[in-house]
Amino acid sequence: MRIILYGGTFNPPHLGHVAAAQTVSELLHPDLFLVVPDALPPHKELEEGSPSIEVRLELCRIAFREIPHAEVSDVTLGRKGRCYSADTVAALREKYPDDQLIFLLGTDMFLGFEDWYRFEYLMKECVLAVLPREEDERPTLEAHAEYLRQKYDATVALLPHEPLPLHSHIIRERLRRRLGSDMLDDAVYSEIIRHRYYDAQPELSWLREKAYAYLKPKRIAHVAGCENEAVMLAVYWGEDPERAAEAAILHDMAKKFKFEEQLQICEKYGIINDHDELASPRILHAKTGAAMARDLFGVEDEVAEAIRWHCTGKPDMTMLEKIIWLADYIEPTRDFPGVDRIRKLAYVDIDEALAAALGMSLEHIRADGGEAYRDTVEAYRWYSRDED
Repeated sequence: MRIILYGGTFNPPHLGHVAAAQTVSELLHPDLFLVVPDALPPHKELEEGSPSIEVRLELCRIAFREIPHAEVSDVTLGRKGRCYSADTVAALREKYPDDQLIFLLGTDMFLGFEDWYRFEYLMKECVLAVLPREEDERPTLEAHAEYLRQKYDATVALLPHEPLPLHSHIIRERLRRRLGSDMLDDAVYSEIIRHRYYDAQPELSWLREKAYAYLKPKRIAHVAGCENEAVMLAVYWGEDPERAAEAAILHDMAKKFKFEEQLQICEKYGIINDHDELASPRILHAKTGAAMARDLFGVEDEVAEAIRWHCTGKPDMTMLEKIIWLADYIEPTRDFPGVDRIRKLAYVDIDEALAAALGMSLEHIRADGGEAYRDTVEAYRWYSRDED
């Protein structure tokens, strides 16, 4: 049996890693393609805040899922100290004593191979398969391969490959700046954002694409308008505009679900509803949307709470909660008597704008024969300073 051994920190596994695996798989047609993340690499320190080996194992399972015969090995899991490749190969030799092991290397690792721990053992047990980093490196690699063949009787294969110019440390830095989705498999990126690994912040264009998939087409214009208004209000009132954008993009993601579906989402996330909420199903999407935003996109508590209260409002809201409530009410597609006055007031006195808008909202509900939810009533009293 022909077994490829592809080791690395995979912190995170990116499209360059996957492209390399695809090339090797197509060229060598292995019976088994083993991806082996290092718990603690021997040649460098893991960046502070890097995910655990268990997390990187799962990210690798996602990233390499379409490589034929690929398996992600946990052979380094629980290993104390540095993860040396010789120890990994020795462990695999016990499991696969008579099979061909092909050890995959990049340019830098190959040229420095004699500095590796027990490198002669690795050359004895494995074929060294080398993927060049640049096309003009091939003469240097050929010369080094011949040197290893002559001195150590190594078996070396240089494989043709056009590498993607991606580096994990650059990706980690970009993830913190709402970039990097184009460097990762979408499922890997989604998992990173969901758990906010690497302190990642979602690209807003990516977040829109994901959130809009939950919306009815006619609601997209409203959500886009809400985002634009929320960002302008955030800039004006000194709130983080990117957090405001996140909350606005996601605020209606549960809106299209029917009442029965809303209740199922409530059950899934352990959301408890009171009698008045169950009697006013139109407001449930704020609670379910906040729970979904936390679960699927890893939003921080303040963003989730802004989603949670965007429908009813409440007394003593945070600035972000005020912004999302007002942006939802006054965004450009809204057209009803009095909205222009609220729009102007929102950039003069945000609390006064809330009082006026909440009062108008209560009037509309009562004019339609509805019963106002108590949080909206209490919010109006708070911002209008109405003690009655």
